[in-house]
Amino acid sequence: MFRQTIDRVADRERFAAPIVICGPSHVDQVTKDLTAANITDARIIVEPAARNTAPAIALAAELCGSQSLMLVMPADHVMTDVAAFLTAIELALPAVLDGALATFGIDPSHPETGYGYIAAGSILAGHSAVYAVDRFVEKPERAAAEAMIEKGGHYWNAGIFLMRADRYLAELARQQPAIHSACADAIAQADAGDRIVHPSEAPFVACPSNSIDYAVMEGAENVVVVPVDPGWSDVGGWAALYELGDKDEDANVLVGDVVGIDIRRNYIRTSDGKRVSISGLSDLVVVVEGDDILILPRERAQDVKLLAQKRSAEAKKIG
Repeated sequence: MFRQTIDRVADRERFAAPIVICGPSHVDQVTKDLTAANITDARIIVEPAARNTAPAIALAAELCGSQSLMLVMPADHVMTDVAAFLTAIELALPAVLDGALATFGIDPSHPETGYGYIAAGSILAGHSAVYAVDRFVEKPERAAAEAMIEKGGHYWNAGIFLMRADRYLAELARQQPAIHSACADAIAQADAGDRIVHPSEAPFVACPSNSIDYAVMEGAENVVVVPVDPGWSDVGGWAALYELGDKDEDANVLVGDVVGIDIRRNYIRTSDGKRVSISGLSDLVVVVEGDDILILPRERAQDVKLLAQKRSAEAKKIG
């Protein structure tokens, strides 16, 4: 998926050299993938600690310069219609040049509870298919998601942004001055080579951790959304892998040694030679990895995070 992400911006007539932000343990893999993609002009910012997306983007904004345009893309997304995405970028560009912070809203195919939503307001005068953002909606309960889809004008928040670096840094300084100053100091004091940049550890480790959504976008002025349908999926959970997987005649995605009777719309994955036998069940996620077994309804696939937190808490009690 990282390779697919950098391939979307490989056209140097349209995009400048990419800046990749990662942790120390990912540098070798990032370098390998960039080489395989024949990308020789990328720069890699190596975060000395994880501080979420707002500081990470601030490091890139400080590095690339205040006059730059930034297209911010997570590296774990799938797009099957890149041309539609590129068209959406072109639609957003005039508003961004005028100072807007642009988001890209995915037309929802179902009432997903694992994504945030963007409520679109009025269309911008003189701009085609660009809307003012009325509000951001946190990951909703199912009833709320169904209501938004029925109402229309609500889009999945893809977490993809187009903005001027100076506008982002100005909003960050206004809303989150501690993040802004920490990231500015981290880049000013960085160990910066031609290709790999190591921000100064002390100021960055002291930086507050926050997402761009909470730290900047929800309180920012002049935020717009461009609806787009690029065949997008955020592969952040098992439900997304189900949507992307090859399905049998009963809409099951079966990976590994699986035997099923009268089963429908399941995602079942097993490894290490383990066999799963299942009968008469539908709409489940079943994952077997070593001694670990995960079973939950597909519509509650996001609960894997809650399960992991509970297991961690119980392990601490035992310890």
